[in-house]
Amino acid sequence: MKWNSPAILVGGAATVAAAVTLTVVVWPDATPADRSAPAGSTTAPDAPRSQASSARSDTRPAAPTPSGSGALSKAPNVVPSVRQFEAARGPGWRPSGDSAVVIAKDSGKLADEGQLLAEELKIDYRGAVAAGAGDIELALESGKQAGPESYTLTTRDGRVRVAGPDEAGVFYGTRTIKQSLRADGAIPEGVVQDRPDRPQRGLNLDIARKYYTAGWIEDRLREMADLKLNQFGLHFSDDQGFRIASDTHPEVVSQQHLTKAEVQRIVALAGRLHIDIIPEIDSPGHLGAVMAPHPGLQLRDVNGRPTRGAIDISQPAAAKIVDDLLREYDTLFPGPYWHIGADEYQALVVSDPEASFPQLAAAARKKYGADAKVQDLATGWMNDRAAVVRPEKKEIQAWNDGFFAGGVVKADKDLQVDYWTGKEIGTRPPLDYLREGRNVVNLNDEFLYYVLGQPNDFVYPTGQRIYEQWTPFVLRGTTPVPQKYSKQILGARFAVWGDIANAQTPAQVAAGIQLPLAAMSQKVWNPVKPGLTWAEFKALAVKVSG
Repeated sequence: MKWNSPAILVGGAATVAAAVTLTVVVWPDATPADRSAPAGSTTAPDAPRSQASSARSDTRPAAPTPSGSGALSKAPNVVPSVRQFEAARGPGWRPSGDSAVVIAKDSGKLADEGQLLAEELKIDYRGAVAAGAGDIELALESGKQAGPESYTLTTRDGRVRVAGPDEAGVFYGTRTIKQSLRADGAIPEGVVQDRPDRPQRGLNLDIARKYYTAGWIEDRLREMADLKLNQFGLHFSDDQGFRIASDTHPEVVSQQHLTKAEVQRIVALAGRLHIDIIPEIDSPGHLGAVMAPHPGLQLRDVNGRPTRGAIDISQPAAAKIVDDLLREYDTLFPGPYWHIGADEYQALVVSDPEASFPQLAAAARKKYGADAKVQDLATGWMNDRAAVVRPEKKEIQAWNDGFFAGGVVKADKDLQVDYWTGKEIGTRPPLDYLREGRNVVNLNDEFLYYVLGQPNDFVYPTGQRIYEQWTPFVLRGTTPVPQKYSKQILGARFAVWGDIANAQTPAQVAAGIQLPLAAMSQKVWNPVKPGLTWAEFKALAVKVSG
């Protein structure tokens, strides 16, 4: 599921080039088409203004063609912008009292998508019947689109048809309908052919340090779905809290937490919205809440001083409690992903880990040989935790500062790297991970980290900066990696962290992340240089959000 396109470097930033095509279509009995933009024509994002203006017309929003006008239609006003639009002459589509959503033959799996769209548009849902005048038809069609998240949206003769090879693609087509109606009250005449540039696109939420209600989370899922985002990372265990009910270790659960019934409701909604939840139990650091009722598991240095958040990985009991929790929540989160953390283990931030933590050094040598060090024991811990969830066919992610250079133990080759920082001890430039052949997800802490209270030089990211300066190739700082690694960059997630939990209310967080999420969604869906100015994009994003 890789729709990645080659990239070119423009003015020091990475811009991904794609074949965004504006094709003029004349339906039968229509006036002859304007041939000023030939079918299949493309213009590179860095073309001179006189050339680029016509190429941008397929992504620059404009109102649908009024009925009776001879003008060609323009692409729907949506966020993220569509990848390809074939213009036509005609009135487009508006809902009427007789309009309904129907399901094409052999497409019964789309009933959920159809019922949701009908509810949102306040029109009838008629199920598996033939489409009539004014209807929207949803269809599953194999072999005609560019991947499971692709779709074709055709507006013609007063009807709309959304077709795709999988439910996810058709669902995204319904999001285009919903947003276009919010923006302009109509769907423009013509054909949209659309697909994401990156397969992983999402939001990370830290509910361990700041509790959020199930209803708040569900609202974010709905907003994500409209932006065609498909992953929700849930960081529910940290030093400050453990926020999901547990049957195996109820003693670790914080007073404010989600019940399993609430989690099941969240998981069900995410599934209907084609969003995968990525649960994270971070270890061997960030385990303060788990260790609070088990103080004997806390890591202590050579002088007996406790190390904040760090579990003593030389003790078999440490692995047992974490693995109990991993297995328990694996059934609660049936999706295809797990996140095992592995970041900021405090035993490795000192100048001489072996001297400071002799019990870890001894355990490393015993398990991995005379040359093994504490970092090898930590890497082995990460691999062992991955082994617990791997039998369930999970794709497993870990933070980049858990992947160490050198050493006698190597991180498993199938682990995905969530690249967030170059500041932590032991972290390496993004190219080091890419050259190893690892797949990487972009969580660049300079652009995509919303850290409550802005500690440690963090600044709340703005949608404008993401929109104007960031692409998935900008993994660290502001410097893009070469385009030849495009297939290894799976996508990006925007992350909300609760370091200073009371710095913002949940409502303020929701408002603060709205535009950054919209800007990121644009960059992971459509790889061309945006045709709108930031002011135009901002106005559109607010309008289509309802």
